[in-house]
Amino acid sequence: MDVTFQFDWSAAFGSIPHLLPGVPWTLLISFGGLAIGFVIGIIFGLMRISSLIWLRLPAVFYIEVFRGTPILVQVLFIFYGLPQILGGPINALTAGIAAIAVNSGAYISEVVRGGVQSIERGQREASLSLGLSRTQAFRYVIWPQAFRRMIPPLGNQAIISIKDTSLFSVIGVGELVRQGQIYIATTFTAMEVYLMVAVLYLAITWTLSIVLRQLERRGLVGQ
Repeated sequence: MDVTFQFDWSAAFGSIPHLLPGVPWTLLISFGGLAIGFVIGIIFGLMRISSLIWLRLPAVFYIEVFRGTPILVQVLFIFYGLPQILGGPINALTAGIAAIAVNSGAYISEVVRGGVQSIERGQREASLSLGLSRTQAFRYVIWPQAFRRMIPPLGNQAIISIKDTSLFSVIGVGELVRQGQIYIATTFTAMEVYLMVAVLYLAITWTLSIVLRQLERRGLVGQ
């Protein structure tokens, strides 16, 4: 059987105006969730390296659970499961942001742990010998250096989280994939539309990558 397929470039480019409304939703979910995830990551990352077992064990449990389960399962549990526990519905946008927050928070916790532990022990000891308290040594000596080293992996996590939003069409969030699905339902141009969805995701992540490379060239990250 001879099957021919004609790619319609006009349909592909014509879909862009219908897809663009999904970009703000994608960015809102991604960076809103990452902002919360960064706070979670700092808290649990520091708990993870604590000498107190009652702080360390909950951090290990949280990190292993959310790194070891798919984000799709997590967002489905938040959207469909939590309302049964809380006794009220959770809107799709909130569920999406929450899923990015708890998922990225687990990975950022490990980034924080690695960044802090990468600073030589001698710097902490030198800070204490100069009369700084442990809190001051961490705040003014350890953390600034650790944070610079954390920026590249944090950027990588941001890119991963942006791409993860494509899964949230299953709960009806109006991000890029969902906008594409709606448009395909009326035009039946799946190949063309999904290609443009991929191009828009690439444009977002590529822009972020360029920003990170510029930071590296200016010496604002790394050693």
